[in-house]
Amino acid sequence: MLDADFFRRWMTAMAASVDREAERLTALDSAIGDADHGSNMQRGFVNVATALEQEAPGTPGVVLMLAAKQLISKVGGASGPLYGTLLRRTGKALGDAPEVSEEQLAQALREGVEAVRTLGGAAPGDKTMVDALLPAVDALGESFAAARTAAEEGAVATTPLQARKGRASYLGERSIGHQDPGATSSALLIAALAEAHGE
Repeated sequence: MLDADFFRRWMTAMAASVDREAERLTALDSAIGDADHGSNMQRGFVNVATALEQEAPGTPGVVLMLAAKQLISKVGGASGPLYGTLLRRTGKALGDAPEVSEEQLAQALREGVEAVRTLGGAAPGDKTMVDALLPAVDALGESFAAARTAAEEGAVATTPLQARKGRASYLGERSIGHQDPGATSSALLIAALAEAHGE
């Protein structure tokens, strides 16, 4: 079973990962976006980590809801609302249980991804974070490590795609040949989940 400590470890691992990868995320975003994805995500997850230290929420759902609140209020552009929606919807789906099963997390995360799809109007193949998140959720039933691999492969697979949603879609064919920064940071989120689980 996964408790609040596990979810705090997940968010803290993500904060550390974003800190390490901020320059790479910004480099990817400079090719097809506003060149601020790394700094935006870094700022957001620093605030998440600080808030979790200060408040120490007692249930998995509240951990994710608190993280979502920080991301929505602190992250500029589309990333804050999208990541905030992902974590808030996932947290809401987990309810107020003190512990949740891996199956419950997988189902809740699927609801979170669907909420992101609704908000952004993105489908698989549109070159967005959905291209990393959907395969990860599908693989989560197998293992956390399988989800991480699926997310990483999904992110890399955005490279030859033409963007159909988000800032990159304005570039048309010029978006082809660049890995999507949102899919890349989503893969980091799933990798942090696997790390928190010891995989």
